[in-house]
Amino acid sequence: MSTAPRRTAARPRPARRLRVLLPVLLAAAALALPVGCAAPGELRDHGAVTPATPSPARVPLWPGAPTASSPTPLEPTGSRSPEPAPQPVPDLVVPGQDVTAVDVRALLTKDPGVTQDERRVLEPCPGCELRAPEFRDLTGDGRPELLLAVGLADTVVLHVYTASGDRLLPIHRVSLLKGFGAETVGTDLWLYEPTGSFRTGRLYHWDGVRLVLADQKVEGIGPTQEPQPTPPTAEKPTVEKPPGTGPSAATGGGAGAGVVKPSAPSRPTSTPSAGSDAAVGKQPQPTPARPVTPTAMPLPETKP
Repeated sequence: MSTAPRRTAARPRPARRLRVLLPVLLAAAALALPVGCAAPGELRDHGAVTPATPSPARVPLWPGAPTASSPTPLEPTGSRSPEPAPQPVPDLVVPGQDVTAVDVRALLTKDPGVTQDERRVLEPCPGCELRAPEFRDLTGDGRPELLLAVGLADTVVLHVYTASGDRLLPIHRVSLLKGFGAETVGTDLWLYEPTGSFRTGRLYHWDGVRLVLADQKVEGIGPTQEPQPTPPTAEKPTVEKPPGTGPSAATGGGAGAGVVKPSAPSRPTSTPSAGSDAAVGKQPQPTPARPVTPTAMPLPETKP
């Protein structure tokens, strides 16, 4: 009995199977993605980026000035009575509303807040100093203010002016020790006065009318090294020998009997005369000892 060979079903090829499953996989992936998000690996747009604002830098004023030796007394903030609004400097016009074009000598002459001692810097004055003006924006309006330092014998008076139209307004005046430190941080004005191992700093800020004291702090700048005292050197005691002792003294008896040894030279009690050995710095030479020889005694004559 013959049997017919069985036919096995042909298996589908991998490529054909991939072509059949690919549309199904793409449709499932599309449904799985959230609405409004990009596919993995793609760039996303989050809108405009806010620009970063850098911190204001510290800019020193009169960097070549020396450091003060001690601070000035600080006036309590709440002890002062309300001051009137600053008045423009009379008979002075700001050319083109630009404080950099102000005549400094005319300003010192016409400002009622400038004392007679400060006006002495306009003439030859011993110990006086008129520093070059500085220009910084301290009111935040984008225009610079005028900072003027008038140095006297022991103090420096700092004046700050701002332009109001074509007029000049004094918005700050403070007396400091000569050699103070100053800098601006943005629109803030810092004044420093170090003393010993500490430094006192005062912050002045624009309040819409004038510069007012906003903060003060004391910072440590390191201990001051004081010189150490030198320990005294211990002196060795001097032992004095009685006269006539030592190797220079003459000895008697024994094997050296009959020989005179030279004694130590004594110090001269009078000033040596010119031309002598002591006057020219020479040491006197000891006299060599001579041996003592017995002298023959004459014999008495005998009569025959």
